[in-house]
Amino acid sequence: MQKGQIRVNTENIFPIIKKFLYSEHDIFLRELISNATDATQKVKTLSSLGESKGDLGELRIDVILDAKEKTLTFSDRGVGMTKEEVDKYLNQVAFSGAEEFLTKYKDANIIGHFGLGFYSAFMVAEKVEVISQSHNLEAPTVYWSCDGSPEFELYEVEKKDRGTKIILHINEDSKDFLEPSKVKSVLNKFCKFLPIPIYFTDVAEEKKEDAEEKSINNTNPIWVKKPSDLTKEDYENFYRELYPFNETPLFWIHLNVDYPFNLTGILYFPKIKQSYEIQKDKIQLYSNQVFVTDEVKEIVPEFLMLLQGVIDSPDIPLNVSRSYLQGDPNVRKINAHITKKVADKLDELFRNERESFEDKWESLGLFVKYGMMTDDKFLEKANKFLVMENAVEKKFFTLDEYKTATEALQKNKEGKHVIIYTTNPVQQDAYIQAAVAKGYLVVKAETLVDAAFINHMEMKWDNVAFVRVDADIVDNLVDKQDNNESVLSKEDAETLKKLFEFPVGDLHLTVEVKGLVNNDAPVVATRPEFMRRMKDMGAVGGGMTAFYAQMPDEVTLTVNGNHPIYSTLLHEPDVDKQAKQIRNLADLALLSQGLLKGAELTNFINRSVELMKA
Repeated sequence: MQKGQIRVNTENIFPIIKKFLYSEHDIFLRELISNATDATQKVKTLSSLGESKGDLGELRIDVILDAKEKTLTFSDRGVGMTKEEVDKYLNQVAFSGAEEFLTKYKDANIIGHFGLGFYSAFMVAEKVEVISQSHNLEAPTVYWSCDGSPEFELYEVEKKDRGTKIILHINEDSKDFLEPSKVKSVLNKFCKFLPIPIYFTDVAEEKKEDAEEKSINNTNPIWVKKPSDLTKEDYENFYRELYPFNETPLFWIHLNVDYPFNLTGILYFPKIKQSYEIQKDKIQLYSNQVFVTDEVKEIVPEFLMLLQGVIDSPDIPLNVSRSYLQGDPNVRKINAHITKKVADKLDELFRNERESFEDKWESLGLFVKYGMMTDDKFLEKANKFLVMENAVEKKFFTLDEYKTATEALQKNKEGKHVIIYTTNPVQQDAYIQAAVAKGYLVVKAETLVDAAFINHMEMKWDNVAFVRVDADIVDNLVDKQDNNESVLSKEDAETLKKLFEFPVGDLHLTVEVKGLVNNDAPVVATRPEFMRRMKDMGAVGGGMTAFYAQMPDEVTLTVNGNHPIYSTLLHEPDVDKQAKQIRNLADLALLSQGLLKGAELTNFINRSVELMKA
């Protein structure tokens, strides 16, 4: 029997392991099963090379919970360890057996690289026992134990089957790991796609004789298969395996790269509704099928964080606990590759299946616009497949198509193409109809990112300006026309202007009298493009524009001096009735902008009823 002290370079390393090495205590399950997987992959490699004799038998990993004995056991039929190897790998912290094996057998599919994973067991265990039989069957079976202090025991025991059994005696602070549901949920999180079958057994649970034994993991997920071997149903079924309650995705991209870095995975484009609450962290990162994290912002471009699916790469560097990504040139290359693959896929769909692409635009538009704002390389490609939907009919235009269609009417005196848009086709219908009657083409811009997108594209696109359809009277949407002559005398125009100058809630009102076409509305309420856009951006994005969201709405009331109603109203002998009618005309205009609310709306309704009775 051998006794001694575990050799570490840092004094009292166990408290560090227990408290600081890993961000979450349940990581120990991942680490121990990853080690068991590595041991199993090693024996497969050695057997294939003729360096390990004997029958491989069934290769599996068992996790056994015995709540009564307060133990959690991990058992594999892998390569096992000799007494010398146990002393080398368990008694010298951070001396990694995986690292040494990888050096010798470079093609082996090994997960671990750091050698500290085993010691994560001490985060939850007051004592750890290891029983291991090497694949070299001539070597004796060895027993190792440690109670969390630097003291250990190591000696030979009666011969056991090939492989390693690790027994954790769970401490009082971690007794939640004696709950079957807890263990199963952590196994499902970290080990769902490991390549070796994993079986969970609860000793306290009675087994039916005819019960079928089922592994808790899918050992052959579709991302490790060739795309040519997969069907549409395979991709959709795997999506349901990842996200059981989600709708069928729009489409997907299969990543399969082996040079200059290794990367596999499936990225799905989910359906996104206008009311959808954007959720990130839906892409899972794996390393050789071991779950690492769902925080992948360094790997996946920010605008694609709305995607779902899995990415698996052994080339992404991880810190010692595999919990956080580190900066590395490979990460940047992978990021750029994913961006290119997504852009190429969208371009292909647009060119080959444009009708289907347009049908999906409600969901795709958010990805595309977000990407165009945050990634210049994506912007360059997306300029070809960004589409804008006509507000009146279901017809889509690329930027070039929109320019061609509006060349005659929507170029201002500065030579800029004016893109007229609506953020709410129903609420802004009167403005849209007026613009369409003038021959203008109005497109929808009603997603969460459109306010910021419009600002950004005005800087990126040459000679393009955006104007919301209700930003001014229709005659001024493309070019400002200040010479609208009214049939009213100067005195009557000034009188009419004063009649409309009254406070409305916290609105900042400006009144002007102009001679519009006499069949236009008697009053038109508009909100200046810049301030209204800043308010929209502040309400959605916050940050530097947040203070704009708190500012009062600026509204211009354009009184149509050519409307016949004023020839009667200006000569109304009942001053009170005149004031009420004028106020109602203003309120109708404000109502069309959604700016009449609360008490002001109630007063408008009551006043309208009163005027009808008169």
